[in-house]
Amino acid sequence: MSKNKKNIKKNNKSVRSVNNNIRSSVRKLNPILRSIVGKKVDIAIRDLQFSGKRITKDIRKTISSAVANAENNFQYDIDKLFVKEAYCGKKITMKRFRPRAKGRAAPILKPYSSVTIILTETKKVESHGSKS
Repeated sequence: MSKNKKNIKKNNKSVRSVNNNIRSSVRKLNPILRSIVGKKVDIAIRDLQFSGKRITKDIRKTISSAVANAENNFQYDIDKLFVKEAYCGKKITMKRFRPRAKGRAAPILKPYSSVTIILTETKKVESHGSKS
């Protein structure tokens, strides 16, 4: 690994939480995850709490886990945390079969996904003057 990559990793102030084997498809998770990216953690959790989707409970758990990691492992301030990235990927697909008419069978696919949430701390932005 080059010297620049090491410096980037040291200065990177991000906290990651991964939730493997969520019982939902990537297609259903993506819009929910896109809606929380860029928001502060407490606002993202509140938005998920009042969402009508079933899977938001698991996403809330993942965000809470990332917040706990940030607080306990890195001593970050919870009020300054925001969701930098949130993405999901495919895992296994369970295959089941349902009986149909005339002795046939119809497949039922039960997909699993993994959710990764990355939090970072906001920095104070210093303004050097205003244009007036």
